[in-house]
Amino acid sequence: MIAPRVVVLDYGSGNIHSAAQALQVAGARVEVTRDKDAILNADGLLVPGVGAFTAVMEQLEAVRGAELIDRRLVASKPVLGICVGMQVMFERGVEHGLDTEGLGQWPGVVEALEAPRIPHIGWNTVEAPTDSVLFQGIANERFYFVHSYAAKEWLITDSPLARPKVTWTEYGDRFISAVENGPLSATQFHPEKSGKSGIRLLTNWLNSF
Repeated sequence: MIAPRVVVLDYGSGNIHSAAQALQVAGARVEVTRDKDAILNADGLLVPGVGAFTAVMEQLEAVRGAELIDRRLVASKPVLGICVGMQVMFERGVEHGLDTEGLGQWPGVVEALEAPRIPHIGWNTVEAPTDSVLFQGIANERFYFVHSYAAKEWLITDSPLARPKVTWTEYGDRFISAVENGPLSATQFHPEKSGKSGIRLLTNWLNSF
């Protein structure tokens, strides 16, 4: 069996090298690039993200990230967003007084968490659907989070053809910690920093191709 080829989108944000290493451990052949043809033709695309929503959107726009992600999804080619790489999949982000348009793959707003201590840093549990693919065999494990903002509401009406699988976590607020929606999946936490559970999640994603 040939290992799936995954591109980690190199657009100037995120822990691209740790993400690439984790994907390799999970069983992928990995390329870190912003090359259009490589992105469109890969078996999977990972979109990392660290920092402010607005800055990540500007960096994505500079490499035509929105267009390339959309073209992959239209062709039903898998995409995985991580941390801010998940947040930008929503239609808007409100951060530091700035209301920024996201990629609009999902309706909803990313906004500040309300909790006794911010940012949310460390290990936390998830509430995954029983039919989740990403969390198969690891639904009761803990995952590593580093963030101050999140989407707190899922606004898409379930479709009988492709029902989104939404995973939740509590830290002060209850927020969305993962989504599986057709070819587009995303996690608010960092699989590449989540030890064996994170590697298993990435392996589950690769096995879904």
